[in-house]
Amino acid sequence: MNDILTFLVLTLFVIMSPGIDTALITKRTMADGQTGGYKMALGLASGSLVHTLAATFGLSALLLQSALAFEIVKYAGAVYLMYLGISAFLSKKSDTGSSAKEEKTKETSAFRQGLVSNVLNPKVAVFFLTFLPQFVQNDQNVTLQLLLMGITYTILAITWFFVFVFFINYLRKWLTTPSVQRFMDKATGVVLIGFGLKLAFEKHK
Repeated sequence: MNDILTFLVLTLFVIMSPGIDTALITKRTMADGQTGGYKMALGLASGSLVHTLAATFGLSALLLQSALAFEIVKYAGAVYLMYLGISAFLSKKSDTGSSAKEEKTKETSAFRQGLVSNVLNPKVAVFFLTFLPQFVQNDQNVTLQLLLMGITYTILAITWFFVFVFFINYLRKWLTTPSVQRFMDKATGVVLIGFGLKLAFEKHK
């Protein structure tokens, strides 16, 4: 029971700590509203499920053992994050309304951005591979335990993300005023670029 409680508390702490996910969700919610934020959150959560399966079936271990594989995924993720950051930094708002097709594209893009940014971040793979096994009971089904913990992490993450999107959207009217929007776009862009650079220079241990 103590192990379960510790796992839940630490997981919530990790999820609620500001990071790449927070920056991406904030940017998307402010740009496209609640629906865009929820799509981004679902994409990020889906990425967590991918890492759960990878960690469970040993793919993450293979990734960590191969310096080349780690470097390829690391730089791909870093470039993608910097691309998102530069896009946010240079973004310009259009006064013309979007068509239904454009809105659909935005929603799909939000999910895809969340999924890709999470899957291409090897530090997430490292986290799942090093964090989850600490709570595994050797006398029980290890695969099942890892799957359940990964799913629990994902459920807690999506719950927090949805709550976060709700409050960001509630303040959106103020946050999307031209002056605040320009500041937030540039700040978010700098944060994403910073995370991308940090990821790119992260050494493989």
